[in-house]
Amino acid sequence: MGNSRWVVAGLVVALTMSGGGAAFAADDEITLGTTVPMSGRYVRGGTDTKNGYDLAIRQINKKGGIEIAGKQYRLTALYYDDQSNPQRAQQLIEQLIKTDGVKYILGPYSVGQNQNVQSTVELNKVPMVEAHSVTRSRRSPRPRYTFAVTAAPDGFFTPALELAAAFSKKFGKRTHDLSIAMATKDDAFSREVREGVLSDANRLGIACVIDDQLPEDFGDMSATLDKVKALKPDLFLVSGHESTAMTVTSQIEQAGADVPMVASTHCVQARLAQGRKESSPLLFCPVQWNKSARYKGALFGTGKDFTRLYKRVYGYEPSPESAQAAAAVYVFADAFKRAQSLETEKVRDAISTTNLLTFFGPIKFDDRGVNSSKPMLLTQIVDGDFVLVAPRSWAEREPVIEKVKP
Repeated sequence: MGNSRWVVAGLVVALTMSGGGAAFAADDEITLGTTVPMSGRYVRGGTDTKNGYDLAIRQINKKGGIEIAGKQYRLTALYYDDQSNPQRAQQLIEQLIKTDGVKYILGPYSVGQNQNVQSTVELNKVPMVEAHSVTRSRRSPRPRYTFAVTAAPDGFFTPALELAAAFSKKFGKRTHDLSIAMATKDDAFSREVREGVLSDANRLGIACVIDDQLPEDFGDMSATLDKVKALKPDLFLVSGHESTAMTVTSQIEQAGADVPMVASTHCVQARLAQGRKESSPLLFCPVQWNKSARYKGALFGTGKDFTRLYKRVYGYEPSPESAQAAAAVYVFADAFKRAQSLETEKVRDAISTTNLLTFFGPIKFDDRGVNSSKPMLLTQIVDGDFVLVAPRSWAEREPVIEKVKP
């Protein structure tokens, strides 16, 4: 059985997911604690995240749980609703550690929340595995207790830039003649995305002709799009959040800014393929995970196996957030097994030496706690679906690159 407790406004509700498997005594439990946004602006991602956590717990317990020093343990989860508020997430993580006595933390949902929580986790020396993108500046102090299963933000657009370079003939150009435009929001995530784009462009010999910063709250990208029309870049990259992705897809066509390739973060979160088919065709979307990627692991099998199980349990296909969440739980389970101990320092040390191949991809942490072995994938919205186009060896089809009108 999988088991999770959901806490809202002081009310504790037990939620149990039947999964069969081994029988456990009541005290043979390892509790993972976290906050998830089940209200507020990130509720959609919060729901997908919680489902991913619960499904991994269900699957691990179904397979017999975790054996430590000859004793079988099952995983459980304790959740709080952080209401999509970074400050509230930090307060609740502190409550989980100091009041509830939770020794193992799953990271909150957004970059801002993870940044706030990191200092609390480090101060209390409690291991935390983050399921979502985090910023890890090499200039910042190196964390000891926080680890992220996802690729870092500075690699988000790497596959888009490399794909443009590989298909430069479709633009009628050589790679070194290509140019890009970029518009990013001024937040920790997008700043790191921007640094990665500039580094990749320099490595590939591609010129960046527009480097605009978007205000926090905006609904009009016309100033940037006027520059795009004038300078005619081959690739337009946009980094922000769900609203940013929706803005670029709705306005670029209206503005008549013909660009062969347009790529944006947060396409999947904005449900652009499903909800805005008429305004987002052929948009390129970097993702952490896609069911067609040919990764395979012991817990779930392949991405398609994971998708079938998730859909059977929840009634809809998993998002990358769901897969990331399941992978984060898997890291903890693997670390407990290898540590053969529930002492937090031994578990932390085991996490730091993780070397897993999973349905989500490879997981191996560098000295910053980042999964540096995990590449981003690139999808394209074709006929109302996210189609995998990079890496090219796994592509479901060649990318559709539109020729600019003369």
